[in-house]
Amino acid sequence: MMLIIEILGWTGSLLVLVAYAMNMNKKLPADSLTYYLLNIAGSAFLIINTAFHHAYPSMAVNIIWVFIPVVTIIRHKAARKKEEEIA
Repeated sequence: MMLIIEILGWTGSLLVLVAYAMNMNKKLPADSLTYYLLNIAGSAFLIINTAFHHAYPSMAVNIIWVFIPVVTIIRHKAARKKEEEIA
C-alpha cells in the first residue's frame, strides 16, 4: 500500500510539473482541456499522497488546485450550451 501511495504522489507531482512546463514553453495553452486535466489528475494523486501522510496544508492546496479547473470546465460548458441555445 505504501508503495502505491508514493507512486501516486510522484506521478501527481510529475503531471502538475509537466503541465506547468509545457504551458511556460508555449506547448500547451493554459485554457486547454489537456492542461486542466493534467492539473486535476496530478493534484488528485497528490491529495491521496498528502492525506496518507497527514500533510494537511499541502492537501488543502491540492484540493483548491483541483477545484479551480473543475469550476472552469463547468463554466465553459455552460457558456457553450448557452451560445448553442442562442444560435
